[in-house]
This record gives sequence, C-alpha cells and structure tokens, in this order.
Amino acid sequence: MEPSSHATGEALVSMRATRWFTDRPVADEQLHRVLEAGRWTGSARNRQPWRFVVVRSPEARRRLALLGAYAGHLAGAPVAVALAIDEAAGGLDAQFDAGRVAQNMMLAAHFQGLGSCPATLFPDSAVDRAGEVCGIAAPWRVRTALSFGHPATRPAGTSAIPTGRRPLTDLVTEV
Repeated sequence: MEPSSHATGEALVSMRATRWFTDRPVADEQLHRVLEAGRWTGSARNRQPWRFVVVRSPEARRRLALLGAYAGHLAGAPVAVALAIDEAAGGLDAQFDAGRVAQNMMLAAHFQGLGSCPATLFPDSAVDRAGEVCGIAAPWRVRTALSFGHPATRPAGTSAIPTGRRPLTDLVTEV
C-alpha cells in the first residue's frame, strides 16, 4: 500500500538530526536499504561520483569524529558511512550530488526508525586524514560522513545548536 501524500509529507518534516545513539547495532538489512537509497540517488549527468565506506570500527569512527567541529556524533554511533567523492569526475556538481546522496540515505534511515546526522569534515588536511582512516586514495575524498543508529534520549541541558525553523514568510519571495 502506498503511503498517503500527507503521511509522506509528515515523515519528511519530522526527520531531525540524531546525535545520540543507543548501543543497539544497526541490522545489516537496514544498512543495506540505506546504502541502496544512496546508490539510487540521481546525479548530474548520471555521473554517480561517489563511493560509500561503511565504518563499523569504533576506533575509526572516533578518529573521524575528530576531523570536524561538529562531528563528535560519529564516535557514538554504531555505524557511520563516509561519502567518498571524486570531485574531478563529478565536476562542479560533485558536492551538490554528495548532499543529495546524504539526504536520501538519511531519509531511508528515518523511514526505518533509525536516527542519523551528517558531519562535514574540514579543513582540507582533515579531508586527507579522513581518506587515510577510510582506506581510500585520490581521486576519492571524504568531506562528509553520516552517523546511523537507534536514537537515544537526548542528554539534559541546553544545546549549543539552535532549534526550530524560520517561517516560510521569511524564506520565500516571488518574482
């Protein structure tokens, strides 16, 4: 049975970044569906300038978590996926396509009851180290990694990251 457009819309707007996870592992079938959603993502001129590195090793996730200002959630997730992008083959659209892949994978996780969060790895020296951690070499570069897992209760306290959304009236203009 096809989900109603209302249910689909609600599912889309209910997705939130999850930065805290339980210790419960992500089932192989769930991860496979996430990876398939990435594989089937559209790309400019169908270049598909990506490869996916599944990072299960706690040590590798911990090392990746040190490579971005807001990447700490990678260390606490049961699994992460590093998006390796060939920027030369993907052209000017490569990083846009990486964002499309990330969003599709995160939605696939959300529709299965999993949480996820993207991490941007920077500066370029961190991108180089991420490649080393992931065992990839040029032309592949890892600027984005995604954490996946079963959501845990958010710790008490105030988040340093703002919450909420601006109203459409602040975002939309017509010409």
